[in-house]
Amino acid sequence: MTRNILIVEDSQVDRARLEKLLSGAGYMVSTAENGEQAIAAVKRNKPDAVLMDVNMPGMDGFAATRALRGDASTKDIPVVLVTAKDQKADKAWGQMLGAKGYVTKPYTDDQLLAQVRAL
Repeated sequence: MTRNILIVEDSQVDRARLEKLLSGAGYMVSTAENGEQAIAAVKRNKPDAVLMDVNMPGMDGFAATRALRGDASTKDIPVVLVTAKDQKADKAWGQMLGAKGYVTKPYTDDQLLAQVRAL
């Protein structure tokens, strides 16, 4: 069962919202602000799942997801992309990179929790 979730989000407002939502639903939550921090946090803490924003400074969520999938120690940790990018091509690219889910902003609490529970 998914218990520990890493939230990767550069927007403080979005990060706080996700943290509150998931904590309130009983999940243990940790956070990172960009792709580089995300990779370090995943390797260090081995969360059960990662909620990854795409548009971030430095390494974006697509690149970070590709890096996690390409590393034997992190390749089995599911990544759900949580992004404002809602084009079919973006969703297809996320799937090709190995993301287990794709949630577009704005989302409802129920939509996000359903994705997490489905992992």
